[in-house]
Amino acid sequence: MQIYIKGIEDERFHRPLQLIANLFFEETEILFADKGKSTDITVEFALIIAETVKARATLTDQSGQIFTASFEKDLPNNETEKDRFRRIKTAVSHVYLTVLQDWTGMIQKWGILTGIRPTKLLHKLLREGMPKEEAHKKLMDEYLITDEKIFLMQQIIDRQLTAVPDLYELQKEVSIYIGIPFCPTKCAYCTFPAYAINGRQGSVNSFLGGLHFEMRQIGKWLKDNNINITTVYYGGGTPTSITAEEMDMLYEEMYASFPNVQDIREVTVEAGRPDTITPEKLEVLKKWNIDRISINPQSYIQETLKAIGRHHTVDETIEKYHLARKMGMNNINMDLIIGLPGEGVKEFTHTLNETEKLMPESLTVHTLSFKRASEMTKNKDKYKVADRNEVEDMMELAEKWTKDHNYLPYYLYRQKNILGNLENVGYSLRDQESIYNIMIMEEQQTIIGLGCGAASKFIDPVTGKITQFANPKDPKSYNDGFEDYTNKKIKILNELFMKNTNVKEEV
Repeated sequence: MQIYIKGIEDERFHRPLQLIANLFFEETEILFADKGKSTDITVEFALIIAETVKARATLTDQSGQIFTASFEKDLPNNETEKDRFRRIKTAVSHVYLTVLQDWTGMIQKWGILTGIRPTKLLHKLLREGMPKEEAHKKLMDEYLITDEKIFLMQQIIDRQLTAVPDLYELQKEVSIYIGIPFCPTKCAYCTFPAYAINGRQGSVNSFLGGLHFEMRQIGKWLKDNNINITTVYYGGGTPTSITAEEMDMLYEEMYASFPNVQDIREVTVEAGRPDTITPEKLEVLKKWNIDRISINPQSYIQETLKAIGRHHTVDETIEKYHLARKMGMNNINMDLIIGLPGEGVKEFTHTLNETEKLMPESLTVHTLSFKRASEMTKNKDKYKVADRNEVEDMMELAEKWTKDHNYLPYYLYRQKNILGNLENVGYSLRDQESIYNIMIMEEQQTIIGLGCGAASKFIDPVTGKITQFANPKDPKSYNDGFEDYTNKKIKILNELFMKNTNVKEEV
């Protein structure tokens, strides 16, 4: 699909217009200058900017059909240039989405939103004191979000504030993400730091030495500055890929290095690959009072598991779930993926039926996303996936199933190139929500990333400004520079927390 855009010269609009076009078409080329070749459609914009911004878009296709849309939005005088541009961008996006919807007949349920955290927007409006009904109307009128998705957002926010009543008051604490970059094999859809662990014991040993160093140094800084930890999350990769002895030493380091470990609200360990779970590793988790884990089937179709590179059986998933339950794991999450290769409504129905026999405390329903660097994206022709309508049918099936089984939605996020322009939703039984998942999605506090590929998000406790810092993804680069990365993180923490402490003392 080729789209010729006229009337927009500011390059800051180029990416938003591309992202919205990508919601409708798999491969889109946006042209901002006439290159003398025929395009599928032309969209011409007219902008008038004064006390308000008036935007108009006219779409013309090759057959001569014409679609138009207009939108007007106030531009307050006291706003920053950044906020002013955001309002103008909203107006342009509004009319652009409208004419594309009218031309294609496709309704984008998330409207003009292309970011991954829709609920942050509703949180912000409500925190600013906007009445709920007015906030919902704003989401519908300005952002073109449908009633269905607004209702989902509100459900999630209500659940989050029940699970974490002080969600807006946790800026002076932090959460910790610990990345273990090893897996038994790498899944075809995956772009996480995940290296096949077989034959890498030297890399594992070096990596764990660096990780222990990071934990000690960051823990010391937190203790010295009287900053507590809200949640700790061991992710990856698959954290249970390492040996039971290595796990034991890692959790011992956590208790020795981190402040007030007994007061941490939640510690989660992803044991997502059933083929990494053993009685010895579960004993280690019990020893350190960790009972929240993930065991991820993704699908209960054996052919699918083989196709995506997961070298465990469906029976093994079920066996390891019962073993974990028997050995005291009281809060188990399971991940399912909608739209895996070769799967449709029939296969996903089977997966839900199998899930019903286990009833984990929480369930995350992902919609398959073609991530740029994944094996699946590089070889799209090899992996046949469901069309948009069937993917939507599967999502509706998941929504009905979770509701019928008393699961409540409590967080969501979206991804680029996600099938059907849908979302990933975390559901849980009442009072079984993952606090870490809420913290990472709503960005209400700093999350310090330790380990390979771990991303830190430093959030200013006063302004909310986000500073990102990522450790390298491959073990060798991490091993070569973990001291430097640790020192850089501590420098950012000093600037962030000490600055705000000093301001408070001066006042």
